[in-house]
Amino acid sequence: MTVLEKWTGKVNTVTIGATKAQGGGRSSVIKVGGEESLPFLFQEGAIANKPVIAYEIWDIAPVDWPRELIEPYGDVLNDSLEWAQKCVREYKAEMLCVRLQGAHPDFGNKSAEEEAEFISRLLKTVEVPLIIVGSQDDDKDNLVLPACCEVSRGERCLIGSASTDNYKTLAVSALADGHNIIAESPIDINIAKQLNILISDMGLGLDRIVMNPTIGALGYGLEYAYSIMERGRLAALSGDKAVASPFICFVAQETWKTKEARVTQQEFPSWGSESERGIIWEIVTATALLQAGADILVMRHPKAIEKIDKYIDELMDSG
Repeated sequence: MTVLEKWTGKVNTVTIGATKAQGGGRSSVIKVGGEESLPFLFQEGAIANKPVIAYEIWDIAPVDWPRELIEPYGDVLNDSLEWAQKCVREYKAEMLCVRLQGAHPDFGNKSAEEEAEFISRLLKTVEVPLIIVGSQDDDKDNLVLPACCEVSRGERCLIGSASTDNYKTLAVSALADGHNIIAESPIDINIAKQLNILISDMGLGLDRIVMNPTIGALGYGLEYAYSIMERGRLAALSGDKAVASPFICFVAQETWKTKEARVTQQEFPSWGSESERGIIWEIVTATALLQAGADILVMRHPKAIEKIDKYIDELMDSG
């Protein structure tokens, strides 16, 4: 006899992107969340929306990406608009995550005006929904992200990241310009809950918050991140609305900085070819996070994305 769990809660549904009819300029919208059961347990509850993958692009050419990751994109890495077009046209990206790394004081120190102009041009270049994240320098992001929110008003982007130290400025901008927000917490479900409450108290509804629990790649804390995400999802399904937000996981950011994804075969002959190792590391990390409840995966390598896309479809078809 099969014993099925009966859940009283559900995950909020967050809509990213706005079509022309909705006041934006996107060709489609992406809905994430809405689960009424643990990942892919269709017998216990509905899975309203399938997990989605966002291709990560930067506003500058990456300086530290390994050769295996650069090769699929070639010369377009030097032109972010062409890079975005390649992801959409050639790799059929449904959503892009643009990282404004060039705003960081150590990577170009671009001004808020420069980044706002870039986002404006990007919105005219591609029509898929956007995730816009800062450079991870709080002081600079508090200047840059509000300017980007303003020029993308009406496009219902997902903006990030807000933490307990800098959430107020970003929450005000997201609220004023009609965007969603990424709430980032350091692998701690209690801090994640507190941050969601603080943001919602400022007037931004819980249905406009996506949680970044911060994750580790395979071999670098993945199992701990998994357990935190699982605790959050169990609480949400048990009726705790303060943590009933979809998850976004920056898979590529964590995967491609690991030793296993970067070192050459000459350095570690027994590890095999580096041309495959990093891709496999990204695939395995993403696979585990899907089972933990990830709703949005931010990834880089087209081959890894292709495999995970197929995996998601197979899981959804099984239901």
